[in-house]
Amino acid sequence: MERKEDRKWPRLLPYVMLIVLFAAAYLLPAYGARWQAANRSESRTASSDSSDENRGAREKIVLDPGHGGFDSGMVGESGANEKVLNLIYAQKLAVLLEAEGYEVVLTRETEDGLYDADASGKKAQDMERRVAVIAEENPVLTVSIHQNSYPEDASVKGPQVFYYEQSAEGEKLAAAIQESLNEELEIERPRTQKGNTTYYILKRSISTTVIVECGFLTNPEEEALLQEEAYQDQVVQAICDGILKYLTELQGSGQEGQ
Repeated sequence: MERKEDRKWPRLLPYVMLIVLFAAAYLLPAYGARWQAANRSESRTASSDSSDENRGAREKIVLDPGHGGFDSGMVGESGANEKVLNLIYAQKLAVLLEAEGYEVVLTRETEDGLYDADASGKKAQDMERRVAVIAEENPVLTVSIHQNSYPEDASVKGPQVFYYEQSAEGEKLAAAIQESLNEELEIERPRTQKGNTTYYILKRSISTTVIVECGFLTNPEEEALLQEEAYQDQVVQAICDGILKYLTELQGSGQEGQ
């Protein structure tokens, strides 16, 4: 026997379908919008990650603490050792550049050189390996850190930046760093950047490369200063500011990564 409730369902079905259709018309667009927004967000995130990866690749900087191992470099009258100071300055500079978002690679991170213990030409092998590191990392620029000397005249002092004479970009980078050092350290007799055609690291590096001589260990006053942490911090901040100035101008000219 057919129940009364069973006879009601066919009559109610059109109303139920109508309610479902109205609900779908209202809810689906909102859900679709949220789905599209989520997809756009994921797409932007992926694009941003890719952009960050590419930017990091372009903005790698190599710092080269000169000398190391058997090659101590210049040793001042008070015993200040160039290879030790070079590493200190490079490590301090690395911290500043990394805080600015750059990836920094040091050619050496200890007081050892980059040569094999049994190598017959340790110095040559050391220099070749420094250049090899630069080639492998392919940085936007390289800064080799040194301390200067001039035994003929102990009064000579002040930072000096060298660049490869045939490198226009090297000259720009050297000028930016030299100017920054002169101004921020309030150098009495400001120097200008100096071109060079013989220094191995400048001739052989594939990147824009400069040598920064932080000061003269043959000048007793400057030798003492170069060992003071406060002065070291001033020097590396000036170098960092010069690097940032150069990179800002490079980005503005559209040459970055070339």
